[in-house]
Amino acid sequence: MNVPETLEMIERLDPALSAFTEIWAEHALSGERDAAPGLPLSGLPFAVKGPSGIRSYAARRLIAAGAVPVGSTAVPGPGTYWQTWGLGAHGPTRNPWRADRTPGGSSAGSAAAVAAGMVGLATGSDGAGSVRIPAAWCGVFGLKTTHGLLPSPDRTGLATAGVLTRTAEGARGYLRAVLDACEPVTPVLPLRAVWSADLGFAATDQEVAAVARVAVERLESAGVVRTVGAGCALLDPRDAWTQVRAGRPGAGAAVRAENDRRLDGLFAGADLLLTPATPNRPHGHEGPGDLYSTALTWAFNLSGHPAASIPAGFTSDGCPVGLQLVAVRGADVSLVEMAVVAERGLNIVRP
Repeated sequence: MNVPETLEMIERLDPALSAFTEIWAEHALSGERDAAPGLPLSGLPFAVKGPSGIRSYAARRLIAAGAVPVGSTAVPGPGTYWQTWGLGAHGPTRNPWRADRTPGGSSAGSAAAVAAGMVGLATGSDGAGSVRIPAAWCGVFGLKTTHGLLPSPDRTGLATAGVLTRTAEGARGYLRAVLDACEPVTPVLPLRAVWSADLGFAATDQEVAAVARVAVERLESAGVVRTVGAGCALLDPRDAWTQVRAGRPGAGAAVRAENDRRLDGLFAGADLLLTPATPNRPHGHEGPGDLYSTALTWAFNLSGHPAASIPAGFTSDGCPVGLQLVAVRGADVSLVEMAVVAERGLNIVRP
C-alpha cells in the first residue's frame, strides 16, 4: 500500500482496534512526495512503537532508506501489569483476531496494526518478549535482534530493537536498512532443530504446546527441519531477569552463566531452538492473573540470542499461536532467512 491507502485504512480500522496513539497524515503525505525514487524502501509506510519511537536508531535508518513514518503505536498505560496491554487513542488496544483479548505487549499497537493490515511494518523493542509475544498473539512475524547489534537506550542491556511484519520475508527490508552489512545466505535444509515445549520450567498451556508441536512436525514432513537432541532444559530466568532489571546483575549471574553454557552446548549441534513463543494464549483485558507470558522469551533477553516468532496455527477458540525460533548470537540475517523457509513450509491458512 502507498501512504494515502495506508492512512485511509488506519482511519477506517483504528477506532475499533486503538492500535495508534498519533497519526502524522500531513507529514507522511509530504514524506511520500519527497521520497527519492532510488532508495530501497522509497515510499514504504511504516509505524513506530510508542511516543519516542520516531527517535530510535531503527526508525532513523528506515527513513534514510526512504520509508515513511505514518504514526506512533500504542504501548502499555501507566501501572500495566507485565506490560501486556496497549493504550491507544481510542482506549485499550484490541487483538484483531479477538476483540475481547489483548494483543500482547509491550509492542501492542505495532503488532495489532500489522495484523490488521494497516501497515506492513512497524518497529518494536523487546526486553522480555515485547516483540515476540504480541507477534505470536496477533499472528504476525516478530524479530528480537541480537543484544548489541543495534543501539538501544536500555542501560540494563535487556531490551533490543525489533520489528513486526506480516511475514518473515517482510523483515528483509528492515535488516537491509538498519544493518551496515546484510548478505543473506540460503539455509541448507533440513535445519537441525531442538524442540522444547517448556524449556524445562514453564507451565505451558497444553493446547498451545500442541499447536506449536504440530507446526514442528509439519516442518519435519516438509523437509525444513530435522529435530535433534533430547530437548532443552534451562534454569528459570525469572529471578535473574528481575535482578538485572533492578540494576543488580550480579545477583543473577550464576543462572545466566549456566544457561549460557547450556545454550552454547545446544547450538554446537543445532541451527535452531524451537519453542512455543508464549506458554499461554492471549488473555482478556482484565489482565493475565498469575500467568507469566514472558516465561519462554525472557531467557533470550538475558543470553542475548536473536529470536523470532512465526505464526504456528490457532487454538480451538481462535487464538493465534506463535512458534519461537532462536539462533546463535549474531545470526539475525540467517534467522530471518530460516524463518522465511519455515513460514513457507507451514503455509498457515488464516481463518
